Amino acid sequence: MKDNDIHHIMKELIKVTKEMPMPVVTEIKIISNRDAYKILISTMLSLRTKDPTTRDASMRLFEKAGNPKDMLKLKEDEIEKLIYPVGFYKVKAKNILEVSKMILDDFDGKVPDEIDELLKLKGVGRKVANLVVTEAFDKDGICVDTHVHRISNRFGYVNTKNPEETEFALRDKLPKEYWKVYNDTLVVYGQNLCKPISPLCSKCTVSKYCDYFKNEYKKSR
Repeated sequence: MKDNDIHHIMKELIKVTKEMPMPVVTEIKIISNRDAYKILISTMLSLRTKDPTTRDASMRLFEKAGNPKDMLKLKEDEIEKLIYPVGFYKVKAKNILEVSKMILDDFDGKVPDEIDELLKLKGVGRKVANLVVTEAFDKDGICVDTHVHRISNRFGYVNTKNPEETEFALRDKLPKEYWKVYNDTLVVYGQNLCKPISPLCSKCTVSKYCDYFKNEYKKSR
């Protein structure tokens, strides 16, 4: 694809993904009225976990504790039971307690709204930090998960080896107007059409811009 094609691609993908199920963290944002703590915790739970499992675990956990102070009243094994079977639930339960304590002790009880500050929290990497600043605080960020990394490379918009490289490549070239919506849009598209294995290229409405479609998909047909 040509770099300028990103405008055509994003306009189309934003339109078609409105008819598809929204990502779980976006759903939590709406349900919680943009509660930064709940968005942070649900994002941590979402790592290596499918959306339905993340949604159910988040709802069970927030029924018991929806803020750092209440979370610290729970024991680690209680949190484990509430969030099971999310991936790495034992590690995440421990991290949730440590993060809650840090928020109270180091950030006056408020989730920080800067990426560098969020990265100080236990278990929070760049993916989580970027998603929190965009979803909770409506600030510019580029959250790159496996879907964003895969599709950005399939299009030929970037040529990178891992999500962190993709994030910084996108920061250099993705127009700012798409930073807040890029993750949600590509995650939804990746879950429903541009799948990791056997992408549904025949149903894709932006395939004419896509390097993968031109160079790989057509050759296999």
